[in-house]
Amino acid sequence: MVNIQKLLVQSRNESKLVARLSDEARQHMMADLAELLLAHKSKIITSNGKDLERMEDGNPKKDRLRLTEDRVDALIEGVRQVGRLPDPTGKVLRETTLENGLNVQLTSVPLGVVGVIYESRPNVTVDVAALCLRAGNACVLRGGSEAIYSNAKLVSLIHTVIHDYGLGPGSVQLMPVDRMYVKEMLLAERYLDVIIPRGSQALIDFVRRNSRVPTIETGAGVCHTYVSATANLVKAAAIAVNAKVSRPTVCNALDTLLVHQSVAEDFLPKILAGFNAYAVEILADPTAHQILKSYEYPFLQAATEEDFGNEFLDFRCSVKVVEDTDEALEHIALYSSRHSEAIISEDEAECDRFLHEVDAAAVYANASTRFTDGGEFGLGAEIGISTQKLHARGPFALEKLTTEKWFVRGNGQIRE
Repeated sequence: MVNIQKLLVQSRNESKLVARLSDEARQHMMADLAELLLAHKSKIITSNGKDLERMEDGNPKKDRLRLTEDRVDALIEGVRQVGRLPDPTGKVLRETTLENGLNVQLTSVPLGVVGVIYESRPNVTVDVAALCLRAGNACVLRGGSEAIYSNAKLVSLIHTVIHDYGLGPGSVQLMPVDRMYVKEMLLAERYLDVIIPRGSQALIDFVRRNSRVPTIETGAGVCHTYVSATANLVKAAAIAVNAKVSRPTVCNALDTLLVHQSVAEDFLPKILAGFNAYAVEILADPTAHQILKSYEYPFLQAATEEDFGNEFLDFRCSVKVVEDTDEALEHIALYSSRHSEAIISEDEAECDRFLHEVDAAAVYANASTRFTDGGEFGLGAEIGISTQKLHARGPFALEKLTTEKWFVRGNGQIRE
């Protein structure tokens, strides 16, 4: 039996040491970590291969688990970008001197200890560690058993780097994968300042229901693209295909395609070649099914109610023909997970209405939802995409790994 309370105490103590590091030291730490990951790229991929061998090919999590050379290179570049970003801590957000002479400053400070519970994705291990350390935080990582070899290798490399800066393993703590310890983490409000679940909706719901530690939800994405009556249909087809097939196992991939009835007959055939190349199963409502069946698309099925509001994480896409923009907005409001939503339209007023009325972390006009990503938004990396409104929304990146503290300096003042 592992005493995880001892590990959590260690992380709490280490968080003070991380916070004391200078901005320059944290920048150099990121550069050193990037270089070490590069030097050990082949060993990282070998460790990842051990995890991949244990997972069935048909498992939709396998793509999330996989670390290719390109993906490791992207990880390394993300670490470098994080190192180049401005220090989010120590910023004076507000300052005033009161009539009694007290100087009052509102200042950004590290959160402290950040716990992250995640599934499959070993890239999260590096992203979280880099972001937390850069912002002066310790982190406690609980990855899934499916990525045990990958995570162990990555954390061992991180530990090698942070040791040179006077930090111990508690600064980036890899927890045991046994599920029995998850609840203990969720009750550790004395040691963890925030917990961030990243993974399936079931994982997020479990953490939200059981955690005494403040929770920030990330991960689940039910994403829509609405093709309006004024859409450029060639542009719309390219965007829809990209949003669905470029990487279907991620949270910003397209799940439901909404099409205005006036363009449905012209538009829907335009996506078939791109979808067919990846054997995308189309789950069509009656109107869309009537249009598509004459084209003998081999992967066409009739949609059920359960096919809307579903995050497929696979080569599957539901399609619905709507009467107008009002119906599209109503559908999105009903089924969206408030992650990423898009409209394809040449009407600027219609785009503005969509962008302002749709309640989601990221809203798009004439672009693929696949851009919802910390790296793509210039944030270097992310812990996940927050779909809630407090304390962060959208890519949960460096600046959101801070909180505020009031610094009050006086000269003997007392309150009358």
